[in-house]
Amino acid sequence: MCVQVKRRPGTEDLPLPHYMSSGSAGMDLMAAIEEPVVLPPGGRNLIPSGISIALPEGYEAQIRPRSGLAVRHGVTLLNTPGTIDSDYRGEIRMILINLGEEPYTINRGDRIAQMVLAPVVPGRWQEVADLPETKRNAGGFGHTGRSSLK
Repeated sequence: MCVQVKRRPGTEDLPLPHYMSSGSAGMDLMAAIEEPVVLPPGGRNLIPSGISIALPEGYEAQIRPRSGLAVRHGVTLLNTPGTIDSDYRGEIRMILINLGEEPYTINRGDRIAQMVLAPVVPGRWQEVADLPETKRNAGGFGHTGRSSLK
């Protein structure tokens, strides 16, 4: 699938989102910031990507955290996965939060999130008096005994 992309002026030096390996599901998004941003422990900030996209109708872009940032520094995304709808034309921005114990500095061009393109299946509701029975039924939140939730 070909996706139209538009750079924000002044971000031509940053690479477009791209896959880091042939088996990658997500394309890395870069921080399109002018100056470094320091996230203190517990701090959050809205970081621009420098790009806007035009997805074909019937698709979305999911914005997800990068596992390396999470495990090494405790930095992740709020509102994840974020959804970029096919009719949104604004700049993609990511809400980063530092859940770690040390300040974390984001620099221009840092890979800070990943974007996964996915089809959207439109749904519609059919109201019924009862739902079909299953073995699980309403069991949830550790009902199988394999969860630490109590």
